[in-house]
Amino acid sequence: MSRNRTILKGGIMVLLSALLACLTPSSALACAACFGQDSGPMAQGMNWGIFSLLVVIVSVLITVAGFFVFLARRASQRSVPVSGTPTSAHGEPSWEIQKPRPQTA
Repeated sequence: MSRNRTILKGGIMVLLSALLACLTPSSALACAACFGQDSGPMAQGMNWGIFSLLVVIVSVLITVAGFFVFLARRASQRSVPVSGTPTSAHGEPSWEIQKPRPQTA
């Protein structure tokens, strides 16, 4: 029963949205380029909208790139060897099999 009601409510919302879209004036559907004024206030508003969205996208990309730079710098500052890799006396990784030393009492 609950699923049928949810589907019915969704169908009603779709129909109301379609009805509302049909009742909008036709001038609201045209952009500045389609409306015919490429230098009017509507075109300037569209250009400013595009510019503001571009600023938001670039700032998010710069923030993400800065975070990865931060992680790379932080990882390069750590001098802890990777777990499970023995190191030689010179501080370089040694890939040779090392035998355990006999314990003396």
